[in-house]
Amino acid sequence: MAAEYVTFGLAPATRTGGVLAGGAYRLHRDFLDFIVDGRPLLLRLADVDAVSPLASDLGPSIFTSEVRRLLLDTDEPPADGRFVIYGCPECEGLECGAVTAVIERDGPDFVWRDFAWQTDEAAPDLERDGYAGVGPFRFRGEEYRGALERLLADGDPHEPPTRRVLLVGQRVAFLARLAAALRGTGIGAEITRDAAGAHADELRTYGAVAFGQAVGEDERADVRAAFDAAGSDAVFVAGLAPIVGLLVAQIEEALERGPRDQRRLTRLTAHRDGRTGAAEVEVTAPCRVTLLGYRLDRLSRPHAYDLFDACLDPGRHRIPLPPAAARPGSFLVARTNGNVLVTAVTPPPPNGP
Repeated sequence: MAAEYVTFGLAPATRTGGVLAGGAYRLHRDFLDFIVDGRPLLLRLADVDAVSPLASDLGPSIFTSEVRRLLLDTDEPPADGRFVIYGCPECEGLECGAVTAVIERDGPDFVWRDFAWQTDEAAPDLERDGYAGVGPFRFRGEEYRGALERLLADGDPHEPPTRRVLLVGQRVAFLARLAAALRGTGIGAEITRDAAGAHADELRTYGAVAFGQAVGEDERADVRAAFDAAGSDAVFVAGLAPIVGLLVAQIEEALERGPRDQRRLTRLTAHRDGRTGAAEVEVTAPCRVTLLGYRLDRLSRPHAYDLFDACLDPGRHRIPLPPAAARPGSFLVARTNGNVLVTAVTPPPPNGP
């Protein structure tokens, strides 16, 4: 099959982390995705939980090495010409599975072909493990090389994200648990009651600021003013409830880097109707969606519920909620491999659900 010309680019993307209902951590990763003809390549694949080799948390030498490999500028290219395009976000080991493809030069052009899922060093069986309908792609050499070489130049436009969060609140013990959970997902977190006196250089290292419910409006305004004066573009998050898993999801949503029009999960709403309710989820590409419910009981004890876990086709989907997840004061977290959305379960609108 002849490879037709397509455009090549790079764009920031996120593999969101989080705390699962059972308490396990899911690692947060920021990376650059490959944009083929204006669309993220990852969205063309079957629902894959993976990141590209161009991850922001790699050391400079490793990052440079990965760029050189994609440019075919290495001294020892793979014998079969097959490169990892997306790997495991937790360990990056091939045994966990990876999307690989043959990368080759054809005159001045670069061609990516024979995409497959690979789990060991043996060549994949394209009949069984290949991605039918994905590629081959022919990239003009000047465009392809220019996009990758800009990553190595001074003034790189794809600056590493600020994966640190400042937690502002009064409940120190709870904030310590929240900070530990964030660090478990790969996000740095510090706790304070007064950010107004912090140095501007320090404030600019934070990507988000999360306020506890007990923090008053005057104090929040002072914190925002300090960040504005420092020239920070941090996102401010108002905590919905003192539930660790819920707040981690809120912060993950605030830290997402990918363009909104290139995300799988684009909408989440939830309404209750009597003792039950329903969530509405919208996705733009086939993907696995998980739905978790959170609430505090009358004794302020947190509860978490696994509500839904299935692959959905593009479009809007209505997911029924059980009574336990539709009570007043309940919240939902919807997650795909690429992004997360959080919402409160609200009464039905005046004209019905």
